[in-house]
Amino acid sequence: MLSIRSFPKIDAHIHFNADRGDLLALAGEYDFSVLTINTEVPEFPPIEQQRQLALKYGPSSVTALWHAATVSTEEVFEKKWADQAISSITKKMSEGACGIKFWKNIGMSIQRPDGSFLMPDDAELVPVFEFLEEQHIPVLGHQGEPKNCWLPVEEMTVKSDRDYFSRHPRYHMYKQPDYPDYRDHIESRDHLLERHPELRFVGLHLASLEWSLDEVARRLDTFPNLAVDLAERFSHLYYHAARDHEQVVRFFREYQDRIIYGTDIIDDPDQDAEAILRELKDRWEMHWKFLATDQQLRSSQIEEPFNGLALPQPVLEKIYRSNALRWYRL
Repeated sequence: MLSIRSFPKIDAHIHFNADRGDLLALAGEYDFSVLTINTEVPEFPPIEQQRQLALKYGPSSVTALWHAATVSTEEVFEKKWADQAISSITKKMSEGACGIKFWKNIGMSIQRPDGSFLMPDDAELVPVFEFLEEQHIPVLGHQGEPKNCWLPVEEMTVKSDRDYFSRHPRYHMYKQPDYPDYRDHIESRDHLLERHPELRFVGLHLASLEWSLDEVARRLDTFPNLAVDLAERFSHLYYHAARDHEQVVRFFREYQDRIIYGTDIIDDPDQDAEAILRELKDRWEMHWKFLATDQQLRSSQIEEPFNGLALPQPVLEKIYRSNALRWYRL
């Protein structure tokens, strides 16, 4: 019988933001390597500090620590920005970065002086995406949010979304009608992929299409250089499994070469390391039960029980390891 330690795995979506090795030690115990994704999140350490942490621990850790870099959008409306971004990307890739991350601030918070929002397919970003396409550099994209973000709280499908947007109403787009709509984010990202058909693109968080596996499948069928990761969207998969278990199994089997495992755990330097490790262990073990076993499971995220997918070992090894190695060229 397979166990979570049966073969080497990669958690291909973490945020290694603390100058400590606890998370890497735990990863070694579970036979995980990890990929930390530098991100322009205001609450995170500055992106240069995130980069330095990845470079400090990456070469010296017994557990492999890879990293994806990002670029600052602080001067994105200046004429010099694209050239500076390309120079920064070139340097960071030469240091061992496996790709470049673009965050949801593109579309959700960066505004021009006239109030219009910068979107992923806008002209300011075209030279950078052309360069990434030409150089075959993987792009990690987090565009938009779960569709729940644009719904009333009482209509949201999972507890984590209801809790988060209740506590953070300024991020609840249902209450921000002057901001881009959910469809605007998805259509802009899709237009970017249409414009750059050779761009190697990983749509993080199930490409923000977590509400419909049919919609994820449609994008995967349309864009052959698109993959998706599972980070912070397992609750939505539980929701789907409780309603149509076979559809979820079919999705994983059909797109087994295009799905990458990740948790989105944040090693926050301001939080207790032990609490973070407990949360990470809980996620790894629950996700394994869901993907690898046929157990009946429960989650605080939804009311109904659901069954695990019982995926065969060759599929699990792709999702947990070989897809990340191939798509990110680790």
